[in-house]
Amino acid sequence: MSPEGETGSGPGARAGAAAPGGAGPGRGDDVDRVIAAWQRQRPDLDLTPLSVLSRVSRLARRLDRARDRAFAQHGLAVWEFDVLVALRRTGPPYRLTPGQLLDETLVTSGTMTNRIDRLERRGLVVREPVPDDRRVTLVALTPGGRERVDAAFEDLLAEERQLLADLDPAARTELAAGLRRLLLQFEAPPGDPAA
Repeated sequence: MSPEGETGSGPGARAGAAAPGGAGPGRGDDVDRVIAAWQRQRPDLDLTPLSVLSRVSRLARRLDRARDRAFAQHGLAVWEFDVLVALRRTGPPYRLTPGQLLDETLVTSGTMTNRIDRLERRGLVVREPVPDDRRVTLVALTPGGRERVDAAFEDLLAEERQLLADLDPAARTELAAGLRRLLLQFEAPPGDPAA
């Protein structure tokens, strides 16, 4: 259960709590109300992480639903899009080794093999042998796979623009910079074996 617990959905969580920063009653979001409830219950705790990470978590859930909508319109599951878009963004001839796809999608080798098999059966990717090394196989995007992933990506961007519609360009840039700093502490530099 999240730190918000039941408080985030109970009737007391919405009872006119003032938003931090002086936004006033009724102007805060659900996270402000959750934090206010926790402040009443546990004034001894520093609740600062909730103000950022609970919002990130809630936005992630909304983004997941937006991704599902965008991809479903094109007959794709999220995992199918993830593999296809990894191939698409490499540029022509849109192919990677299964190992490179693992690095791009962060799944196990068994999972990736299963995903490639399923995408190949749907005609979205093909396996191609490497002429100089028969031990290595490349996974290549088919023209149909490219068309499908391009259309799904365009719809995803439209959904994401809608999620960000209330932020002006400067606010978007500032938010992206803050989130980048946060993520960099978890990401090893390219080529680092810890990545």
